[in-house]
Amino acid sequence: MITYDEIRRNEAVRTYIQRADESLAALGYTEHSFAHVTKVAENVRYILETLGFSQHEVELGMIAAYLHDIGNLVNRSEHSQSGAVMAFRILDRMDMPAEDVATIVTAIGNHDEGTGVPVNAIAAALILADKSDVRRSRVRNQEKKSFDIHDRVNYSVEKSVLKINQEHSLIKLKLSVDTHYSSVMDYFEIFTANVRNNALPLQLFVTEQNYRSRASQWTDKKCPFLIFLKLSHRLVASVHYLAVPEIAY
Repeated sequence: MITYDEIRRNEAVRTYIQRADESLAALGYTEHSFAHVTKVAENVRYILETLGFSQHEVELGMIAAYLHDIGNLVNRSEHSQSGAVMAFRILDRMDMPAEDVATIVTAIGNHDEGTGVPVNAIAAALILADKSDVRRSRVRNQEKKSFDIHDRVNYSVEKSVLKINQEHSLIKLKLSVDTHYSSVMDYFEIFTANVRNNALPLQLFVTEQNYRSRASQWTDKKCPFLIFLKLSHRLVASVHYLAVPEIAY
């Protein structure tokens, strides 16, 4: 069995990740290098292990996470599809069993919000793990005046924690947001667009006006909030996203 650690040590894989991130840096995108893919792999492991998936499935999910953005080496457009083809070539040459290659390639090919759908549990875990990696250290642009929405959202997040409840019915993404740099609704705009485009049903329980009124209760405009991801059976296909102010809990 090909392991996650073997993939991490593979020099070709490391080169593809590094060069893909260099291309994104030239285009002005946030960090998509080793810090990102490692964080996504850790989140995938947490999700799948907590929900009782086998160690083999966890390993496949982490490999998919580590490889999920290599398609940016080819082009940002449709990078999930090109990345899936690249992953197929890498894993096939390493003599990974066809069934495992198929699982990983499917997850990678379906992780992007433009065309992807969570067609199986590994794909769903990868989507959740990828979209929940939001943090200040991903921002490369040092000119705050020229921040785009992705820069603003990532820069504003001082802390993020992903947790699953004991009943295994909700995944909670807890964010501490400094709204000097971005409004809470900026994050919702990105996050809910990802959800809609991934064909996942959405419910939002907060409005910007409501949130602004609540913000007066927090000092220095640092607004904590939660996003609840309501899980369907084994993560397949249907996930409800519920966003509510943390102060209500």
